[in-house]
Amino acid sequence: MNIGIYIYEDAQVLDFSGPFEVFSTANRLVEIEAFNVFLISEKSTKVNARGGFEVLAKYTITNHPPLDVLIVAGGVHYAQLENDQVINWIAQQNAQIKMIASVCTGVFLLAQAKVVTEQKVTTHWGDIDELRESFPKLQVIENIRWVDEGRMITSGGISAGIDMSLHLVKKLHSLKLASMTARQMEFDWQVKP
Repeated sequence: MNIGIYIYEDAQVLDFSGPFEVFSTANRLVEIEAFNVFLISEKSTKVNARGGFEVLAKYTITNHPPLDVLIVAGGVHYAQLENDQVINWIAQQNAQIKMIASVCTGVFLLAQAKVVTEQKVTTHWGDIDELRESFPKLQVIENIRWVDEGRMITSGGISAGIDMSLHLVKKLHSLKLASMTARQMEFDWQVKP
């Protein structure tokens, strides 16, 4: 199962590295790898994530393998909202994949791409008001780690993306693997949002 994580300039490091760690750790705990997890960026150049953390994604939005799941990281997202190529790519992926998810302010990109329009969603507590103001038809939920709307899942900020990713492992594989992964990571998984 191909799990692509979209990153961009000023993406929050744990928003993408947390989910990446969840899926790569889960793979180590099963005989046959369940997930092929990789980073995707717009271009084939290094991305400067928050704090100057340099990352080179494995693929770009034009050359990645077919996805089963797309996770959109959060961060300083404003330039991404104006990037038609990225927004159109997210919309196109949504039409083809099994599940789509966001961490933190990644939900703004999903909303801009009209992936979420009136669904229940969440984001980082500091961005709740802005999300409500920017996309008033969304049902923005506060004080929750993640919101599962079937094939669309959004999470709160930063470490909440790890909880959501463990929930994805549970949905895509099993509760047993998700629990084993949390234990291996020494992470106190919030099984309920």
